[in-house]
Amino acid sequence: MQASRRTFFKSAMSLGIAGSAYASLAGCSPKASDEPLKTGLVADPEGLLDLPAGFTYSVHSRAGDIMSDGLKVPASHDGMACFPVEGDADRCILIRNHELDPDEGSEGPFAGVAPTEAALKAAYDVLPDGTPMPGGTTTMIFNLKTREVERSFLSLIGTLRNCAGGITPWGSWISCEESTDEKHGYAFEVSASATGPVPTPPLAAMGRFKREAVAIDPRTGIVYQTEDEHDSLIYRFIPDAPGELAKGGRLQVLAIMDQPAADTRNWDKPDLFPAGGSWDVHWIDVDDVTAEQTPLRQQGYLKGAAVFARGEGMCAAIEKTGTAIYFACTIGGQERLGQIWKYLPASNEGAEAEGEKSGKLVLHYESQNVNDMDMCDNIVAAPWGDLIICEDGDGDQFVRGVSPDGHVYPIARNAHPDKSEFAGACFSPDGETLFVNMQGPNATLAIRGPWAKIIRA
Repeated sequence: MQASRRTFFKSAMSLGIAGSAYASLAGCSPKASDEPLKTGLVADPEGLLDLPAGFTYSVHSRAGDIMSDGLKVPASHDGMACFPVEGDADRCILIRNHELDPDEGSEGPFAGVAPTEAALKAAYDVLPDGTPMPGGTTTMIFNLKTREVERSFLSLIGTLRNCAGGITPWGSWISCEESTDEKHGYAFEVSASATGPVPTPPLAAMGRFKREAVAIDPRTGIVYQTEDEHDSLIYRFIPDAPGELAKGGRLQVLAIMDQPAADTRNWDKPDLFPAGGSWDVHWIDVDDVTAEQTPLRQQGYLKGAAVFARGEGMCAAIEKTGTAIYFACTIGGQERLGQIWKYLPASNEGAEAEGEKSGKLVLHYESQNVNDMDMCDNIVAAPWGDLIICEDGDGDQFVRGVSPDGHVYPIARNAHPDKSEFAGACFSPDGETLFVNMQGPNATLAIRGPWAKIIRA
């Protein structure tokens, strides 16, 4: 599974990696406003998804639908990635997480359906009754012309709370368990070329914790990881063989230079980490990566790792100066409405001489008002160079864009009565379709329209 240049650039477009448009990105924080954000969205007569004028959506793969393999579409659609189909510009592949707990078997793929022998063989873990754990991933073959799912199947079986994850440059999806129940808390790799489930061992060397998302620097193959805890850490995994994560590597945690155990959350002392500021970092080795004795984040605290406020979505973007890693902290900031951080890897990231020129951490954005951004979660780079954010707050939930100069604008509003979170935003290989999941109706939506008209609208 070695990455090739050709394969990377195909996958990169699915990720929404942009080029020079990111060069001007800088830290920004909007001014608080007493007036609600003027969305410019048109109310959906179907009461599902409000969009800008001229945009349309289609609904696919609802929970409970029967897939091509005879199993049910699981509920709690979450993180997702899109991949091209070799030699077929009309089709793409979607791999999607399902954030289900052990007691949610009634919403899983085997609700009322007996698992096959092949499914049992592929399952990582099972319930006391022998049924596979309900979490995992589903894979869909999507026709971009007809806007139809042509085939769908369960592709990762027997995991728990598969929340977010990340796309790899070599054509696979890393699915992350947001759980540290016995045997769980790991990342799993699912190939986009898979035609059905296969036994998938956990990537144990990448650590065991409530992992939310990952992003991979294609330049080095280094994997960056977030953790969904109120006092979480940021992790870095340096693989022994780039592109072959199962072969092991070195796990580290981020610390800010000359500020041991720095608290970046800005809850009590917001002036310590102002929006737009940047800080040199260093990385600290973690030894007990499977947390047999002590949770990883507690190990990190004792060694001086920086604390973050619920690290969630994460993505890589290509800038003129190199790769940038963006990640969201859902309850970060003085108002606890969310922060977006940017990490700029060192030119010799992961090498023995890295300390000569450290990587930099930048507070790119901090929300000051619920009408601007309400708890940022999943995050992806758009083909035109902005960031696309899925909200997971308490009121109306939006998919929003954030431009390089910090302008926040709406792309979609959840008009469903459940007002549930958005998740899994990703673009088709041609950049024309934005796929996103809604956990209220438990469905995947495909959004199309004149994207150029809403950029910084």
